[in-house]
Amino acid sequence: MQSAEAKFTRNSLLLALRRYSSAVSDMEQTILLPSLLRDVPSDEVWDSNAAEESCRDLYSNYLVFKTIRNTVENSLVYLDDHKAKNNTALNKTLEPLLDTDPEALFHFHLRGLFSVMSDLTKKTQSLTDKYMDIIGVAN
Repeated sequence: MQSAEAKFTRNSLLLALRRYSSAVSDMEQTILLPSLLRDVPSDEVWDSNAAEESCRDLYSNYLVFKTIRNTVENSLVYLDDHKAKNNTALNKTLEPLLDTDPEALFHFHLRGLFSVMSDLTKKTQSLTDKYMDIIGVAN
C-alpha cells in the first residue's frame, strides 16, 4: 500500500500543505509548555513590519504557526483591522498583475504559496528545535 505522501507528487500543493500541518502537529506534541517560549527572542527575520510587531518572541511565533495551520486546514480567514489594512496595501501593489494573463497570474501565486509554505515549515521546525534546546533535550 502507498503512503499518504506517495499519492502526491514532490511539488504538489497538497503535499506542501500536509508537510506544514505535520510540522505544526510535531511542534504541538513536542512543546508541552508553550509558556516557556515567552520572552525568548526570535531569531527569525520576518519581512513585514506587522509581522515584526506581532512575532517578537518564540511564543508569538508558536501562536502564529498554529493559527496559520488552522486557517489552512479549516479554510477560515479572519482579518482584524490591522491585518486588513496591510492586505489592502498589498493588494494595491499587486493591481498591475491583475491585468496579466490569468494562467501566468495563477503560476505566480502558486510559486509564492509554495515558497511561503516551505518557509513556514522550516520556521516551525526551527521553533521546535529551539524549544528542545531550552528544555535541555538533544535533538
